[in-house]
Amino acid sequence: MLDELTDDNFVLFAAKAYSKPGAIQSEFEEDLQRILYLKRLLTKYYITGVLKDRLVMNHIIILYNVFGMEATRMLFLKFDERDLEVIKPFLMFIKVLPEIVQRVNGKDIDTTNIRIDEGALKCLIKLKQL
Repeated sequence: MLDELTDDNFVLFAAKAYSKPGAIQSEFEEDLQRILYLKRLLTKYYITGVLKDRLVMNHIIILYNVFGMEATRMLFLKFDERDLEVIKPFLMFIKVLPEIVQRVNGKDIDTTNIRIDEGALKCLIKLKQL
C-alpha cells in the first residue's frame, strides 16, 4: 500500500485498496463516486438542516466494504474539517474511527481534536433506538 495519501496518488491508492473480486472499471468508478455523493449529502444538510442519515450510513458502509480500512484515509483526504465533524459520529458508530489517521497530505490527523456535529449525533441516537 502507498505510504502517503495525496490528491496526486488518490486514484492509485484507491485502486490498490479496492477489494471487489470480478469488478470492472465502471464499478470501481461508481464506488469511488460515493465520496462525492457523501459530499453532496453534507452540502444539502448544511443548506436545509436535514441530514439523510441512513443514506449517509449506507454510502459509508459500502466504502468500507470495498476499500477496507483505507476508506478512512480517503475520507480524511477528501473532506474538510466541517464535513469531518458530521462524518465522525458515523465512523464512531460503526467503530472504524482510529485515534490517529496516518499519512494524509504529509501529516497525521488526531481525530480526538475533531468536533462532533450535534445534528449528526442526534440522528445516530435516533437510529440506534430503532
